[in-house]
Amino acid sequence: MMGINTVFLNHSFIAETQASLLVTDLSIQRGYGIFDFFKTINGRPVFLDDHIARFYNSAKKMHLQISQTPAELKDIIAELMQRNNLPDSGIKMTLTGGYSDDAYTLPAAQNLVISQTALTIPQGLQAEGTTLVTYPYQRQLSEMKTLDYSMAIWLQPFIKEKNANDVLYQYNGFVRETPRANFFIVTTEGEVVTAKNNILAGVIRKNILNLEDTGFQLTEREFNLEELYNASEAFITSTTKNILPVLKVDDKEIGGGKVGKITTQLSALLLKKIG
Repeated sequence: MMGINTVFLNHSFIAETQASLLVTDLSIQRGYGIFDFFKTINGRPVFLDDHIARFYNSAKKMHLQISQTPAELKDIIAELMQRNNLPDSGIKMTLTGGYSDDAYTLPAAQNLVISQTALTIPQGLQAEGTTLVTYPYQRQLSEMKTLDYSMAIWLQPFIKEKNANDVLYQYNGFVRETPRANFFIVTTEGEVVTAKNNILAGVIRKNILNLEDTGFQLTEREFNLEELYNASEAFITSTTKNILPVLKVDDKEIGGGKVGKITTQLSALLLKKIG
Protein backbone atom coordinates (compact mmCIF):
# COMPACT_ATOMS: atom_id res chain seq x y z
CA MET A 1 0.00 0.00 0.00
CA MET A 2 1.39 3.37 -1.01
CA GLY A 3 1.74 6.02 1.66
CA ILE A 4 0.10 9.43 1.57
CA ASN A 5 2.46 12.17 0.49
CA THR A 6 2.99 15.33 2.48
CA VAL A 7 2.50 18.75 0.90
CA PHE A 8 3.38 22.23 2.11
CA LEU A 9 0.46 24.68 2.20
CA ASN A 10 1.27 28.31 3.07
CA HIS A 11 2.99 27.79 6.43
CA SER A 12 2.34 24.13 7.29
CA PHE A 13 3.17 20.60 6.24
CA ILE A 14 -0.02 18.60 5.79
CA ALA A 15 -1.17 15.28 4.34
CA GLU A 16 -1.96 15.59 0.64
CA THR A 17 -5.47 14.27 1.24
CA GLN A 18 -6.13 17.06 3.74
CA ALA A 19 -4.78 19.98 1.72
CA SER A 20 -7.41 22.29 0.27
CA LEU A 21 -8.10 25.81 -0.98
CA LEU A 22 -11.29 27.87 -0.78
CA VAL A 23 -13.37 28.26 -3.93
CA THR A 24 -12.80 32.04 -3.77
CA ASP A 25 -9.19 31.58 -4.87
CA LEU A 26 -8.45 33.34 -8.14
CA SER A 27 -6.80 30.17 -9.44
CA ILE A 28 -10.25 28.55 -9.31
CA GLN A 29 -12.32 31.58 -10.26
CA ARG A 30 -10.11 32.93 -13.06
CA GLY A 31 -7.21 30.51 -13.55
CA TYR A 32 -4.81 33.12 -12.15
CA GLY A 33 -1.57 31.89 -10.68
CA ILE A 34 1.90 30.57 -11.43
CA PHE A 35 3.96 27.44 -10.84
CA ASP A 36 7.36 25.92 -11.37
CA PHE A 37 8.40 22.30 -11.50
CA PHE A 38 11.76 20.63 -10.97
CA LYS A 39 12.98 17.07 -10.57
CA THR A 40 15.09 15.32 -7.99
CA ILE A 41 17.47 12.49 -8.86
CA ASN A 42 18.72 10.25 -6.05
CA GLY A 43 17.46 12.82 -3.56
CA ARG A 44 19.22 15.75 -5.26
CA PRO A 45 17.25 18.64 -6.79
CA VAL A 46 18.33 19.38 -10.37
CA PHE A 47 18.97 23.02 -11.36
CA LEU A 48 17.10 24.15 -8.23
CA ASP A 49 18.50 27.69 -8.23
CA ASP A 50 17.34 28.20 -11.81
CA HIS A 51 13.82 27.02 -10.99
CA ILE A 52 13.53 29.12 -7.85
CA ALA A 53 14.78 32.21 -9.71
CA ARG A 54 12.19 31.67 -12.44
CA PHE A 55 9.45 31.09 -9.81
CA TYR A 56 10.19 34.45 -8.17
CA ASN A 57 10.46 36.15 -11.56
CA SER A 58 7.06 34.78 -12.61
CA ALA A 59 5.54 35.94 -9.31
CA LYS A 60 6.93 39.45 -9.70
CA LYS A 61 5.71 39.82 -13.26
CA MET A 62 2.25 38.51 -12.29
CA HIS A 63 2.03 40.93 -9.32
CA LEU A 64 2.01 38.06 -6.81
CA GLN A 65 3.80 37.93 -3.47
CA ILE A 66 5.82 34.98 -2.14
CA SER A 67 6.01 35.47 1.63
CA GLN A 68 9.10 33.25 1.99
CA THR A 69 12.64 34.18 0.94
CA PRO A 70 14.44 31.91 -1.55
CA ALA A 71 16.53 30.49 1.33
CA GLU A 72 13.39 29.73 3.34
CA LEU A 73 11.82 28.12 0.28
CA LYS A 74 14.87 25.86 -0.06
CA ASP A 75 14.56 24.82 3.60
CA ILE A 76 10.88 23.97 3.07
CA ILE A 77 11.73 21.90 -0.01
CA ALA A 78 14.47 20.05 1.91
CA GLU A 79 12.07 19.17 4.73
CA LEU A 80 9.36 18.11 2.29
CA MET A 81 11.83 15.77 0.59
CA GLN A 82 12.83 14.32 3.95
CA ARG A 83 9.23 13.73 4.96
CA ASN A 84 8.20 12.07 1.67
CA ASN A 85 11.40 10.09 1.02
CA LEU A 86 10.99 10.02 -2.76
CA PRO A 87 14.55 10.10 -4.19
CA ASP A 88 13.42 10.32 -7.84
CA SER A 89 10.58 12.81 -7.93
CA GLY A 90 8.95 15.89 -9.36
CA ILE A 91 8.37 18.84 -7.06
CA LYS A 92 5.80 21.46 -8.03
CA MET A 93 5.71 24.94 -6.49
CA THR A 94 2.35 26.63 -7.07
CA LEU A 95 1.42 30.19 -6.15
CA THR A 96 -2.27 30.91 -6.61
CA GLY A 97 -3.88 34.31 -7.05
CA GLY A 98 -5.28 34.14 -3.53
CA TYR A 99 -8.71 34.68 -2.02
CA SER A 100 -10.58 37.49 -3.78
CA ASP A 101 -13.79 39.04 -2.42
CA ASP A 102 -15.17 39.79 -5.88
CA ALA A 103 -13.45 36.98 -7.84
CA TYR A 104 -11.52 39.61 -9.81
CA THR A 105 -9.51 41.94 -7.59
CA LEU A 106 -6.03 40.70 -6.73
CA PRO A 107 -5.72 40.27 -2.95
CA ALA A 108 -2.62 41.16 -0.92
CA ALA A 109 -1.89 37.55 0.09
CA GLN A 110 -1.47 34.52 -2.13
CA ASN A 111 -1.51 30.77 -1.44
CA LEU A 112 1.67 28.72 -1.75
CA VAL A 113 1.43 24.97 -2.38
CA ILE A 114 4.48 22.72 -2.75
CA SER A 115 3.82 19.09 -3.66
CA GLN A 116 6.01 16.10 -4.51
CA THR A 117 5.28 12.99 -6.57
CA ALA A 118 7.35 10.01 -7.66
CA LEU A 119 8.82 10.49 -11.13
CA THR A 120 10.54 8.14 -13.55
CA ILE A 121 13.64 9.92 -14.79
CA PRO A 122 14.89 9.29 -18.37
CA GLN A 123 18.32 7.64 -18.13
CA GLY A 124 19.42 8.54 -21.65
CA LEU A 125 18.22 9.82 -24.99
CA GLN A 126 14.69 8.64 -25.77
CA ALA A 127 15.49 7.48 -29.27
CA GLU A 128 11.86 6.67 -30.14
CA GLY A 129 11.35 10.42 -30.45
CA THR A 130 8.09 12.28 -30.78
CA THR A 131 5.72 13.65 -33.43
CA LEU A 132 4.28 17.17 -33.44
CA VAL A 133 1.58 19.07 -35.28
CA THR A 134 1.69 22.85 -35.59
CA TYR A 135 -1.11 25.22 -34.63
CA PRO A 136 -1.30 29.03 -34.94
CA TYR A 137 -1.26 30.42 -31.40
CA GLN A 138 0.69 32.85 -29.24
CA ARG A 139 0.49 32.20 -25.49
CA GLN A 140 -0.49 35.27 -23.49
CA LEU A 141 1.92 36.28 -20.72
CA SER A 142 4.36 33.93 -22.41
CA GLU A 143 7.37 34.88 -20.27
CA MET A 144 5.66 33.73 -17.07
CA LYS A 145 4.98 30.11 -16.10
CA THR A 146 1.27 30.54 -15.48
CA LEU A 147 -1.44 28.00 -14.66
CA ASP A 148 -3.20 28.64 -17.98
CA TYR A 149 -2.96 25.59 -20.25
CA SER A 150 -6.47 26.01 -21.70
CA MET A 151 -5.40 25.99 -25.35
CA ALA A 152 -3.18 22.92 -24.93
CA ILE A 153 -5.98 20.95 -23.30
CA TRP A 154 -8.59 22.22 -25.78
CA LEU A 155 -6.36 21.07 -28.67
CA GLN A 156 -6.05 17.47 -27.46
CA PRO A 157 -8.74 16.12 -29.85
CA PHE A 158 -6.99 17.97 -32.73
CA ILE A 159 -3.62 16.47 -31.77
CA LYS A 160 -5.14 12.99 -31.66
CA GLU A 161 -6.90 13.53 -35.00
CA LYS A 162 -3.56 14.44 -36.58
CA ASN A 163 -1.86 11.33 -35.11
CA ALA A 164 0.64 13.50 -33.25
CA ASN A 165 1.97 13.35 -29.69
CA ASP A 166 1.79 17.07 -28.98
CA VAL A 167 1.23 20.49 -30.52
CA LEU A 168 3.87 23.01 -31.60
CA TYR A 169 2.72 26.61 -31.49
CA GLN A 170 3.57 28.93 -34.38
CA TYR A 171 2.51 32.55 -34.80
CA ASN A 172 2.51 34.38 -38.13
CA GLY A 173 4.59 31.52 -39.46
CA PHE A 174 7.29 31.79 -36.80
CA VAL A 175 7.90 28.78 -34.55
CA ARG A 176 7.44 29.29 -30.80
CA GLU A 177 7.24 26.32 -28.38
CA THR A 178 5.14 23.36 -27.31
CA PRO A 179 2.82 23.78 -24.30
CA ARG A 180 5.29 22.12 -21.93
CA ALA A 181 8.65 22.26 -23.70
CA ASN A 182 11.00 24.46 -25.67
CA PHE A 183 11.72 23.63 -29.29
CA PHE A 184 15.05 23.51 -31.15
CA ILE A 185 16.09 22.84 -34.71
CA VAL A 186 19.49 22.03 -36.19
CA THR A 187 19.97 23.64 -39.59
CA THR A 188 21.68 21.90 -42.49
CA GLU A 189 24.73 24.07 -41.67
CA GLY A 190 24.80 22.63 -38.13
CA GLU A 191 23.47 25.72 -36.33
CA VAL A 192 21.39 24.86 -33.23
CA VAL A 193 18.48 27.33 -33.09
CA THR A 194 15.69 28.06 -30.62
CA ALA A 195 13.15 30.88 -30.57
CA LYS A 196 14.27 33.97 -28.68
CA ASN A 197 11.09 35.95 -27.95
CA ASN A 198 7.49 35.34 -26.85
CA ILE A 199 8.27 32.00 -25.21
CA LEU A 200 8.85 30.66 -21.72
CA ALA A 201 12.57 30.49 -21.03
CA GLY A 202 12.93 26.87 -19.96
CA VAL A 203 15.56 25.78 -17.47
CA ILE A 204 16.82 22.89 -19.63
CA ARG A 205 16.86 25.30 -22.59
CA LYS A 206 18.97 27.74 -20.55
CA ASN A 207 21.45 25.04 -19.55
CA ILE A 208 21.83 23.85 -23.14
CA LEU A 209 22.46 27.41 -24.37
CA ASN A 210 25.04 27.80 -21.59
CA LEU A 211 26.97 24.65 -22.49
CA GLU A 212 30.63 25.48 -23.03
CA ASP A 213 33.08 24.13 -25.58
CA THR A 214 30.42 22.15 -27.45
CA GLY A 215 31.82 23.02 -30.86
CA PHE A 216 28.27 23.89 -31.92
CA GLN A 217 26.80 27.28 -32.75
CA LEU A 218 23.91 27.76 -30.30
CA THR A 219 21.61 30.59 -31.36
CA GLU A 220 18.46 32.31 -30.08
CA ARG A 221 16.56 33.84 -33.01
CA GLU A 222 13.33 33.78 -34.92
CA PHE A 223 12.84 30.98 -37.44
CA ASN A 224 9.88 30.08 -39.62
CA LEU A 225 8.04 26.92 -40.58
CA GLU A 226 9.92 26.55 -43.85
CA GLU A 227 13.23 26.52 -41.98
CA LEU A 228 11.79 23.95 -39.59
CA TYR A 229 10.60 21.65 -42.38
CA ASN A 230 14.04 21.83 -43.99
CA ALA A 231 15.98 21.30 -40.76
CA SER A 232 18.36 18.37 -40.46
CA GLU A 233 17.31 17.70 -36.82
CA ALA A 234 14.80 18.88 -34.25
CA PHE A 235 14.21 18.26 -30.55
CA ILE A 236 12.28 19.52 -27.55
CA THR A 237 13.61 20.19 -24.06
CA SER A 238 11.88 20.04 -20.69
CA THR A 239 12.48 19.08 -17.07
CA THR A 240 10.77 15.70 -17.45
CA LYS A 241 12.06 14.85 -20.95
CA ASN A 242 15.57 16.37 -20.92
CA ILE A 243 16.14 16.26 -24.70
CA LEU A 244 13.54 14.42 -26.78
CA PRO A 245 14.13 14.08 -30.55
CA VAL A 246 11.36 15.31 -32.85
CA LEU A 247 11.16 13.02 -35.86
CA LYS A 248 8.10 14.41 -37.63
CA VAL A 249 6.24 17.73 -37.77
CA ASP A 250 2.98 18.16 -39.72
CA ASP A 251 3.54 14.72 -41.31
CA LYS A 252 6.91 15.90 -42.64
CA GLU A 253 9.90 13.85 -41.55
CA ILE A 254 12.73 15.86 -40.01
CA GLY A 255 16.18 14.59 -40.88
CA GLY A 256 14.75 11.52 -42.56
CA GLY A 257 12.77 10.67 -39.43
CA LYS A 258 15.88 9.60 -37.54
CA VAL A 259 17.62 10.89 -34.42
CA GLY A 260 20.38 13.29 -35.43
CA LYS A 261 24.02 13.29 -34.46
CA ILE A 262 24.00 16.75 -32.86
CA THR A 263 20.85 15.95 -30.86
CA THR A 264 22.57 12.83 -29.54
CA GLN A 265 25.74 14.73 -28.63
CA LEU A 266 23.86 17.56 -26.89
CA SER A 267 21.85 15.00 -24.94
CA ALA A 268 25.03 13.38 -23.65
CA LEU A 269 26.47 16.78 -22.65
CA LEU A 270 23.24 17.71 -20.85
CA LEU A 271 23.05 14.42 -18.97
CA LYS A 272 26.65 14.91 -17.88
CA LYS A 273 25.74 18.36 -16.56
CA ILE A 274 22.69 16.99 -14.73
CA GLY A 275 24.87 14.28 -13.19
